[in-house]
Amino acid sequence: MANPDLPFFHFMDNQTARPVLVVRALSKSFGGIKALDKVEFTLNGGEVHALMGENGAGKSTLMKILMGLETADSGEIMLAGKSWENHGVRDALDRGISMIHQELQVVPELTVAENIFLGRESTRWLPGWLDDRSIYQTTKQLLTDLGVALDAHTRMKYLSVAEMQMVEIAKAISYDARVIIMDEPTSALSEKEVAALFGIIKDLKAKGVSIIYISHKMEEIAQIADTVTVLRDGKYVGTKPAAELDQSTLITMMVGRTIDSLFPEATAEKGEVVLSVKNLSIPGKFQDISFDLRAGEVLGLAGLMGAGRTEVARAIFGLDPLAEGEIFIKSEKTTIRSPEDAIRHGIGYVSEDRKAWGCVPGMSVLHTMTLSSLRDHLRGGFIDAGSEKAAASRMATDLHIKTAGLSQQVLQLSGGNQQKVLIGKTLLAEPEIIIFDEPTRGIDIGAKHEIYKLIRQLTAQGIAVLLISSELPEVLGLCDRVLVLAEGRQTAVLSGQTISQEKIMNHAIQR
Repeated sequence: MANPDLPFFHFMDNQTARPVLVVRALSKSFGGIKALDKVEFTLNGGEVHALMGENGAGKSTLMKILMGLETADSGEIMLAGKSWENHGVRDALDRGISMIHQELQVVPELTVAENIFLGRESTRWLPGWLDDRSIYQTTKQLLTDLGVALDAHTRMKYLSVAEMQMVEIAKAISYDARVIIMDEPTSALSEKEVAALFGIIKDLKAKGVSIIYISHKMEEIAQIADTVTVLRDGKYVGTKPAAELDQSTLITMMVGRTIDSLFPEATAEKGEVVLSVKNLSIPGKFQDISFDLRAGEVLGLAGLMGAGRTEVARAIFGLDPLAEGEIFIKSEKTTIRSPEDAIRHGIGYVSEDRKAWGCVPGMSVLHTMTLSSLRDHLRGGFIDAGSEKAAASRMATDLHIKTAGLSQQVLQLSGGNQQKVLIGKTLLAEPEIIIFDEPTRGIDIGAKHEIYKLIRQLTAQGIAVLLISSELPEVLGLCDRVLVLAEGRQTAVLSGQTISQEKIMNHAIQR
């Protein structure tokens, strides 16, 4: 729990209209590169203040300084009207500042309750004796208040990413924080869970709690934010009331230029059916899925979290074994038992979780990019380093990947550049069919626009795209047809004028 004796809490009481946190001329450099350059930021009590900018704009660095994970080179932080030098994470937590990280901070082998109260467990009787009953009762009440249907005794490793995210939210709230930093909190949440989170945020605001909200989703900012501050290239661009910002103005502030149309116009002609699946089933995941996909087409796979979208994609790519069903590539029945089989038959897959499934920790941009196409660079049983480097370099140039060099580790890149590396890896295998699973999750608007343009370019070349996205504007803006799933079953195929957000949601909710 935060320390109620510290002045921050006295300042918060009945003074929600006043600044509770002020950042002045904050600067931070890493190896000569300025991550923050005299940044300004003011947070008022009971306010949802959105912090926006492209990946690499400095948002994460600023938040890490506020949480005590990094130390500023210069500048000042004012907390409750007094200058504050953060002495670490514990200092921030004690003063009522907590953070929900974009990358989940969980211990898989511990239970939900143990994760929430890790490092601050209740004790009873003698020192060292844990009061498990108190921990689990408090967690149960916390989850109930949040509307989260989880058993506090469940080990984290058995939860979905969305469920883990809700536990992280519960953990942040459990600190009795007066400032909560939410870094992409809805990146893995369903529509229902997002609505529940927004309800929680409104309740927190009413109690005088301030939220710093980081998101790349424009519709969320319009719905939840009171104020918006934009950073670009580590510099402060401006702060405006959210009600005064339209999408075009906000994009211009973020990227320094206008983006005339976020979703480029479709120009590709539809060709022959290149992928056909008949009655695909895996018990407990999905059942009786059938569809055709044509060259040059973008077919959307829509539905709520847990509807079976990713599971269908994994089965087609050979990651999970099918129980029933048939797959045809250009009318020829095909057996796919592994990703190697899928790649050999011209199927590429860009996973929804780039860190867990797309990257190898410590691997460079070069070696990540050529993982799926190493056979093309074999010479007498050995890898031709020159050929491999030339291919990766060409793809990095084509995709405008910002990197210090091909030897740089992929995980050191921004989210958007990581995603482009994984797309490059897929393209180097020269697929005719590409499955994109949440291709723009956690990346900024500029990088999103580049990926949208790339998808249009690929379909113009005759490549067929199966697109899975939880962002309905993305589905509406890119897809020629949409297959809707609900609880593992397909409920509709929409096309042309029949594609709308309302119709997708109506079919996505099992009645």
